[in-house]
Parts: sequence; C-alpha cells; structure tokens
Amino acid sequence: MIEQTTQFVTTHAAWAGPVVGLLCLGESLAIVGLFIPATAVMLAIGGLVGAGALEPWPILLWAVVGAIAGDWLSYTFGNRIGPGIYRRRPLNRHRHLIARARLMIRRYGFAAVFMGRFMGPVRATVPLVAGILAMPRHVFQIANVTSAVLWVAVMLAPGYLAVGRIEDLWTSDEGRVVLLGLLLGLAATGATCLAFRMLHGWFTETVARIGRHSPR
Repeated sequence: MIEQTTQFVTTHAAWAGPVVGLLCLGESLAIVGLFIPATAVMLAIGGLVGAGALEPWPILLWAVVGAIAGDWLSYTFGNRIGPGIYRRRPLNRHRHLIARARLMIRRYGFAAVFMGRFMGPVRATVPLVAGILAMPRHVFQIANVTSAVLWVAVMLAPGYLAVGRIEDLWTSDEGRVVLLGLLLGLAATGATCLAFRMLHGWFTETVARIGRHSPR
C-alpha cells in the first residue's frame, strides 16, 4: 500500500493533498486506524516534498484537516453510542487498547488526547473513548487541533530531512513550510498547556474560595 500510494501521488501530484488527507482521516478513526499505515506513508511523502516532487502547502493543510476530522468523528461516534459500544465488534476484540485509553483519559484528560496521537496503536481508540467518557467538547477539540498540527509536521520532517539538507529548512519554500508547521505545533502546544494550567489553577482557587464562604 505504501509503494502504491507514493507512486500514485508522484504521478498525480494534484491529488496528493486529498489522498494524504484521506489517509490521515482513516488513520485517526477508531479501530480503522490500526490497519492504515499512514505514518509510513507520511514519511515517504515528506521525502517527496524534500525532493521537490510535491508542493508542501496542500500536503500540510490536507493532512491536518484529515487528522482533525478523523479524531472528531471518532469522538462524536463514541459520545453518541456510549459505553455499550465496548461490547460490540470489533471493539470487544481490542479490550486492552480500550482499557489503556480509558486509564489515560481518566488520569490525564486533555494531555491524554494530545499525547495519544503520538502513541501508536492506542491512538486509534483515545478519541473514541474520550467521547464515551463525555470529555468536554471544547477541551477535546483544543487537544485535537493542536496535536494534529504538530503530528503532521513531525511525520513529514524525517522524510524531508532524509532527502534534503538541514540548511534547506531556511532556504527552500518546502523547508520553510515544514519548519513553520513544527514551530506552530510547538507554539500551540506550549500556549495550550500554559492556558490550561492557568485555568486549572484559577478554577481550583475559585472552588476553594466558594467552599470557604458557603454557609455551613
């Protein structure tokens, strides 16, 4: 599949963005993502971008949109179906992944969704379980969007660097796009973590203050 996909996007460069977007969407869907080698394809696509065979902006944008949409669909599906889905096929055959995802989300919340995108097999179940556990939508979406930007840039960068030169990150348009994606992802990650830390501290302090002044 990897070879066929890279050959197709090389021959039909205009379709490279949509194809990568669909792969990222499929890789982000619950369970389906276990059978789609999107990570390997992204590494190969990064090499094609580094070689100048593909334009970087369509690849980056389609990949981010696909990754966001896949996680959002999984979350929505889990939120609507509820815990009963655990007993249905094919999820009942992957109980260990479900258990790991539930433990991560209960312990780490937002961070579990963000880091789950980078954690191999379990990443295909984390958004689904987040929906089942009714994680607040705005919290999930912030983690979803910021992690998607960083994940796409991280997936493209090794293939790009393997073909190109490090100095091309500053001198070529393709390199600047990949570098910009990495910087935006890192900046979004840092800003989001800082904002949630500040909000969590404010919320905890507010609850404590209300508790002290509430009538006994």
